[in-house]
Amino acid sequence: MSRINVMQPWLGEEEIAAVTEVLRSGWVAQGPRVAEFERRFAASQQAAHAVATSSCTTALHLALVVAGVRPGDDVVVPSFSFIATANAAVYVGARPVFADVSPVTGNLTAETVREALTPRTTAVIVVDQGGVPVDLDAIREVCDPLDIVVIEDAACGAGSTYRGRPVGAGAEIAAWSFHPRKILTTGEGGMLTTSREDWAARARTLREHAMSVSAADRHASLVSPPESYDEVGFNFRMTDLQAAVGLVQLSRLPEVVARRRELAAVYAKAVAEIDGLRAVADPAWGTSNFQSFWIEVLADYGVDREGLLAALAEAGISARRGIMAAHRQPAYASAGVSLPATEHLTDSTLILPLFHQMSDSEQARVIDVLRGERR
Repeated sequence: MSRINVMQPWLGEEEIAAVTEVLRSGWVAQGPRVAEFERRFAASQQAAHAVATSSCTTALHLALVVAGVRPGDDVVVPSFSFIATANAAVYVGARPVFADVSPVTGNLTAETVREALTPRTTAVIVVDQGGVPVDLDAIREVCDPLDIVVIEDAACGAGSTYRGRPVGAGAEIAAWSFHPRKILTTGEGGMLTTSREDWAARARTLREHAMSVSAADRHASLVSPPESYDEVGFNFRMTDLQAAVGLVQLSRLPEVVARRRELAAVYAKAVAEIDGLRAVADPAWGTSNFQSFWIEVLADYGVDREGLLAALAEAGISARRGIMAAHRQPAYASAGVSLPATEHLTDSTLILPLFHQMSDSEQARVIDVLRGERR
């Protein structure tokens, strides 16, 4: 029996041709392809400015720096997220303050953010978890009057919508991931988008060691102008090799999202007919790209979450436990918080296989296991 993976990037001859063209050009580091990828990504997400980075984590790091978060500040983050969301706050010397999430969407809410604010809070990082859009406007209504910047961690969000626009379009600043688990991939890589020209300009400088002259400009000149380093920067650059892949992937994004939503609708219909399971769904304010299709295993299902994972594995199907709870990890054990919704979702959810190339017969195999474990 063939294995069904939980995720599989859609890469083909177009990406191979794009990378080959870059190799032949001789310009493989950050250069013209990166600049083009930034322009096109900004346009697709209705963002004023885009700055390519080496990962979403480095984009989050830069976002906190340019937004003015300093050592000793508090940054409210969801624990129900990959640990990089919390780590980014630590990188700038701030303290991550964990907030609980909605038990329905898995996202922060205005209420959970308000409960987590402290006198030292200068930023909140909200996450479009699994592609489900966060209710950004409601959270900004809490934070904006307090001059607390809201950073959107849109790592999973490319192709999702919020109030009729791409997610991230209404954020002052957002960070994106192009990891292979995401539906738009460059292998590794990320992007920072922002509505503020000054933040974008500083992020561009900081990602290149804070050089006053970009590497691209230096290499384009026969006599390189002298550069200066006015502050300590980072090496957070994307390469033209990655950007070439990203440009092809970006052109496919609408098609990929449409197919994922078709597959998600089939899953949702099947899960609705199975007692003891609940499927993630679009919230009232937007649409998901279903970067992850997760289900909650309720108490009246035939087996618990671990039992269902084992049954899927026995059938050659690779599923995954739901999103981690960062506050339970040893690195953050000292936080000492209780987050009931986060802990419940972490313990009771799992991610089902979903990828563009998934066949109807492969999806039927997954659904058969879900039905078969209902006793």
